[in-house]
Amino acid sequence: MKTKYVILTFLLFISFSPKISIGQPPATAVSFDFYGNRINLALDNSFIINFQEPLNIESIQSFQKNISISNSTSLVQSLVLYKKQFELDDWLFYQLIRKTAQIISPKGDNYYRYTLYKWFLLIASGYDATLKTNGDKLLFYIQTDENIYNIPSYFKNNKQYVCLNYHDYGYNVDVENGNFKEVFFLSSNTKNGFSYKITRLPVFNSSDYQEKDLQFSYNENDYHFKVKLNSQIKTIFANYPVVDYESYFNIPLSKETYSSLIPLLKKNIKGMNTKNGIDYLMRFTRYAFLFQSDSEIFGNEKRMSPEETLLYEQSDCEDRAALFFFLVKEIYNLPMIVLAYPEHVTIAIRFNKPIGKPIVYNGQKYSVCEPTPQKKDLPMGQISSSLIGESYQIVYAYTPPR
Repeated sequence: MKTKYVILTFLLFISFSPKISIGQPPATAVSFDFYGNRINLALDNSFIINFQEPLNIESIQSFQKNISISNSTSLVQSLVLYKKQFELDDWLFYQLIRKTAQIISPKGDNYYRYTLYKWFLLIASGYDATLKTNGDKLLFYIQTDENIYNIPSYFKNNKQYVCLNYHDYGYNVDVENGNFKEVFFLSSNTKNGFSYKITRLPVFNSSDYQEKDLQFSYNENDYHFKVKLNSQIKTIFANYPVVDYESYFNIPLSKETYSSLIPLLKKNIKGMNTKNGIDYLMRFTRYAFLFQSDSEIFGNEKRMSPEETLLYEQSDCEDRAALFFFLVKEIYNLPMIVLAYPEHVTIAIRFNKPIGKPIVYNGQKYSVCEPTPQKKDLPMGQISSSLIGESYQIVYAYTPPR
């Protein structure tokens, strides 16, 4: 797709200098690529604030005092306009802020300054963000009402704040026992909560995609796929936290990936009844990818979106469950439940007539469809013998809208 050129300010500058310093003209043009879109911003040089270490509340307050009297209005309005124009969810908008902060103050040059710019830009854009510091650690929090796992959080005035930069410290900061102090200043008239839900992905350039070969066998027939995938998806989700099942099961595919996969799957199952078609999708998800646990791939738990599962060579049960859920929802749109065992996650689907021994939920019968390879090639309606008698939770129930 042809690159979109997005002019977010009323000024157009013809010069570009990624390194900004005092003594330049009153404003400096900044241009960068944001997932296929050319972003042009105008930075007033009063917005270029030095940060003098050591890190402490006084040095942060000094930075805050100087940036609060700078001319940041045009820049912030431009970022917010971009968010509205391209319907960026909060997580994607935060990626835009991260790129903007990186241009102004590269992370590798001055991590504290980079973090403070992100914090200021989020607050100036209307979000409720806070800071905590202890020694050489600067933790950056955002207010959200959603369930976020495996990262530090705290409550203030009955509001939950979760850490946005925990990954920068290798997920290894003793927040509970550390004497972290919140920095109290910088208020905003608007204080929006942050949502981690992702309802749409960027419209990337077609040239940014590469084809990946996928194959599996079904009923003694070999099926081959050339799925278009974009490695920038890995960047978008690199530091995406563990969210609840409803949020991450409903993350969509990007347009090019969707167009390269879904029509082909529909073509292959055309003429099959619903049971056989879902059996086909189940075995595609089960056998077209290698299995490997999150701890082996990433060193910690990570719930991958459907497109990430297509992109990576290996994936675990949660990742396959998310992809299978997406395929069934997109092609058949049947009611489904997500079953979470202590060491496994799988899917059960509500058919007109249940298959095998059903799972009863809210008076309805659901049939297990296992999208992850097991020791035995399980047919629809059967669950692994190792899970029989194990306790489980229904962590998400999907009912198609009427």
